[in-house]
Amino acid sequence: MGSATSGPQAGPRSAFRRRFDLLFRELAKFGAVGGAGLLVNLLVFNLVRHVTGLQVVRASVIATVVAIVFNYIGFRYFTYRDRDKGGRTKELTLFLLFSAVGLVIENGVLYAATYGFGWDSPLQSNVFKFLGIGVATLFRFWSYRTWVFRTLPAREAVASAESFLDEEPEPRRAGARVN
Repeated sequence: MGSATSGPQAGPRSAFRRRFDLLFRELAKFGAVGGAGLLVNLLVFNLVRHVTGLQVVRASVIATVVAIVFNYIGFRYFTYRDRDKGGRTKELTLFLLFSAVGLVIENGVLYAATYGFGWDSPLQSNVFKFLGIGVATLFRFWSYRTWVFRTLPAREAVASAESFLDEEPEPRRAGARVN
């Protein structure tokens, strides 16, 4: 009844499988925050465009800035909450820098469609805004995980995860090897 089985399923998962699972979870969390940010972006875009009468790209820039603020909070406190929390000023600076590049990519697509091709109907504007967000999202995912929300070095991650073991260390035995 309570017997443990030994076999291929009882052994540890491969390093590749663990890395794949971690990446999948990260993508899912990034997607959840990004999906909510997408809704915020599109809702603010359409609201600003119809209420204020601003030009398409200006309304889009305002919406993108609102979504950037929303996304930072979601990424920092949900998607990447386990990442290095030191240097928040540097983190926020890099986040804003890469978000600004994403803003240019996103709104560059909309600008090209609107002013380059004359596609300015509400449907066309939303389609090209959505397309621009998609292209910018690929850049943002890469840059945020690589430069902004960096993983902790292995030693720090283990130390932080096992901080509850900070009791007095055992005395060393004579001749014990130190790594």
